[in-house]
Amino acid sequence: MTSEPASPPKPIFTYGVIALCVVAFLFQTQDNARTMQLGALWPLGEYFRLWQPLTYAFLHGGLSHLGFNLFGLHLCGSALEPVIGSRRLAFLYFMSVLAAALAQLLVLSFSGGLYPTVGASGGVFGLLLVFALLFPERRLMVFPLPIPIKAWLFVTLYAGVELFLGVTGTLEGIAHFAHLGGLAGGGLTWVIWRAEFARRQAMSGSM
Repeated sequence: MTSEPASPPKPIFTYGVIALCVVAFLFQTQDNARTMQLGALWPLGEYFRLWQPLTYAFLHGGLSHLGFNLFGLHLCGSALEPVIGSRRLAFLYFMSVLAAALAQLLVLSFSGGLYPTVGASGGVFGLLLVFALLFPERRLMVFPLPIPIKAWLFVTLYAGVELFLGVTGTLEGIAHFAHLGGLAGGGLTWVIWRAEFARRQAMSGSM
């Protein structure tokens, strides 16, 4: 008898985040003003609440914004989760979301901006960085480029573009520094994992 190869585990966390984003968007269609007031990431002040650095990542500014982020979540999450596991992916995602929120709050504090921030983009950028670190040679088709490019190159170019747009103030209304904060959160998570792996290797070698 021959046994069939075990199928990879389903990306439960990835699907869960996608589902929560869809549910939150439905709430927005019913009462967008109230949902935004409570759940969006507001600058430190009258409307800011302690839960907003997490809840803002489940709200979106429109159907295209939602679709783009859900595509990114599916692309990176479904590839990463079978490799690193659901718990590590959850840690990575929320570290990136929180780092993006911190970056955005700092920018708003210095600029005096009073507008709220929404979207899963910060979390997606963190996933994208680790995706590129684990699968650097995997090719991605990126609009408007007509040919697929390697993941490491895509992330490098994207980070450079976000930094340029953020510094120059181009494309206002997009939280460029939150995206960079998400990348930083993904990078910090990667460093933590590397340190944990090195510590375990040292402990196993000393036994």
